[in-house]
Amino acid sequence: MTAVNLKKILNDANKNNYSVAGLVVLSWDDALAFTQAADETGIPIILQAGPSCRAHTPISILGKMFRYLASQTKTNICCHIDHGYTLDECYEGIDSGFTSVMFDGSKLPLKQNIKVSKKISTRAHKHNISVEGEIGFVGYDNGKISEGTNIEDAITFANNSNIDAMAISVGNTHLQTSKKANIDFHKIKLIQNNVKIPLVLHGSSGIPFSQRKILARKTNVAKLNIGTEIRMAFGDSLRKNLKKNKQIYDRLKILNPTIKDLVKVTKKVITQIGPE
Repeated sequence: MTAVNLKKILNDANKNNYSVAGLVVLSWDDALAFTQAADETGIPIILQAGPSCRAHTPISILGKMFRYLASQTKTNICCHIDHGYTLDECYEGIDSGFTSVMFDGSKLPLKQNIKVSKKISTRAHKHNISVEGEIGFVGYDNGKISEGTNIEDAITFANNSNIDAMAISVGNTHLQTSKKANIDFHKIKLIQNNVKIPLVLHGSSGIPFSQRKILARKTNVAKLNIGTEIRMAFGDSLRKNLKKNKQIYDRLKILNPTIKDLVKVTKKVITQIGPE
């Protein structure tokens, strides 16, 4: 199916009370597993090229790869730049076939975040490409602490930046390996009651399954970013396969079993929060 933009995929989710997984891609292998899971379940997904992925593979190559995988899949796929920190990164994503870009201006003063986000949105929308912005800083497990989203700032940001989706900080944390997040549902309700665009939570690997389901069914959080959880499954599968097949040196033979395992894990993740 043709790749779709973020606005389309998230508006459908909000309308039908489910969330879409923003799946963090690092290479061809996990991107292939994610799209196979989407194809087998009929559940839409978002393929995300974050900073680590872009450091490993050029954006122009990733855009073609994501688009190819989307064209081979029967369900909607959004091709997304995750955590673009500069105009140039976002513009390159726009010019390289991505259907959505995220500008992360969460460390900037509010006025500057609005100014840059609006500039990117103006250019992206001319090409039917969506823009995700972020207000409030989402920290890292055993790293820099989160700065929760200010409700008034969120309203101002959503109403003035022309973005299509807004990432917020409400107890979610990047790189959590255990499900210990304590999500502030009250703050989410206050924000969604005052803005019209879908909401996004980064660092959703650390959110308990029970809370993810509530977020998907009962709030306007239409996108949950999942990276660490699937990365752990990949690492476990790879170690198991290496231990089992110590005399195999063909990289493809080593990696192929991990793709099958990733498909299983991804299907579980997207089925839980996807359409019922």
